[in-house]
Amino acid sequence: MSGRAHLMWDQAVTAYDFGPEHPMDPVRLALTMRLVEELGIDKAVDVDVVAAPAAGESTLRLVHRQDYIDAVRQASAAPESADPSYGLGTMDDPAFAGMHEASALIAGQSVAAAEAVWEGRAAHAVNFAGGLHHAMPGSASGFCVYNDAALAVARLLELGVERVAYVDVDVHHGDGVQAVFWDDPRVLTVSVHEHPSTLFPQTGWPEETGGDAAEGHSVNVALPAGTGDAGWLRAFHSVVPELLRAWRPQVLVSQHGADTHAEDPLAHLAVSLDAQRAVMETCHALAHECADGRWLSLGGGGYAVVDVVPRSWAHLCAIASGRPVPPTTELPEDWRAEALRRTGQQAPYRMTDGREAGWSDWEAGYDPGSPLDRAVRAARRAVFPAHGLLP
Repeated sequence: MSGRAHLMWDQAVTAYDFGPEHPMDPVRLALTMRLVEELGIDKAVDVDVVAAPAAGESTLRLVHRQDYIDAVRQASAAPESADPSYGLGTMDDPAFAGMHEASALIAGQSVAAAEAVWEGRAAHAVNFAGGLHHAMPGSASGFCVYNDAALAVARLLELGVERVAYVDVDVHHGDGVQAVFWDDPRVLTVSVHEHPSTLFPQTGWPEETGGDAAEGHSVNVALPAGTGDAGWLRAFHSVVPELLRAWRPQVLVSQHGADTHAEDPLAHLAVSLDAQRAVMETCHALAHECADGRWLSLGGGGYAVVDVVPRSWAHLCAIASGRPVPPTTELPEDWRAEALRRTGQQAPYRMTDGREAGWSDWEAGYDPGSPLDRAVRAARRAVFPAHGLLP
């Protein structure tokens, strides 16, 4: 296996643009890549910046129905004709010219990254433009048109991979990926997210554990609104490492939506950049421990487009490159000026929120009075026995 990292990037992914009033502003992608360049992450010896072609129809059909692909193509060519029965032309997913092409291009980056990791051309690969985990086989949902995360996993299975772990730490439940692999015992999906009673898509309850053929292969850790660093990290470390060590995936795919952050305008967790970075580091370590180093990491949600997203995903790229950026690193002045010019917002000064990313291990004890601990215990009880683990 190569020790190289592939950083998937094509400037054309910024054409994935729902319009000026939509929270998913493609400037977050452009500013992330600019920060990666300013920090020299892309120039590291073992990093290749790779632009892959758009996913073709045969690839898209690994997850999506043909009638839905046709509907996306039609809406892409004539946005006014978008069919809301396919989730297109809605408030969340407005149709725009070129929607099919931009969505297929993002999907193509994730699929190519998965191929490179499995075939040994790269140890790690990052597509921070990806992670569009809400799209369903037959409909758009939650700002997501094609589910690049599910397509990457499906391509791995097509290549002969027998065990894939998908770990999703976006603030929203990874419902589309869970739905696609609900009955597939070759895939373990783990989602750590805000509780469905307080956040879209109102799924991801601990009782959602997989279909009859894959019982215990859908794992949901539903956290109380307001959960901060210590609770978020405690929940992650109380569930994910044990499951991955038991499952022993051949490839780890992780989704790192930055919308868990306290400053994100669309959710209610209180996580810092430093905790996000800590989970990225843990996913990297778990890939080496459990999956022979094969790691594909994706972006996802994140709507604090200057304060949070570029810093978070630049850390992800740096960690995947094997050369993490110290949290105390100052943000380059040229980048801060570019962010101000493009958004009118003042950018932070450092690659940290100044927080210590600490937590208490599950073995330290269970507090029945803690809503966080009850959420963790519900997830463990729901799925751990299916993997031979004590809840």
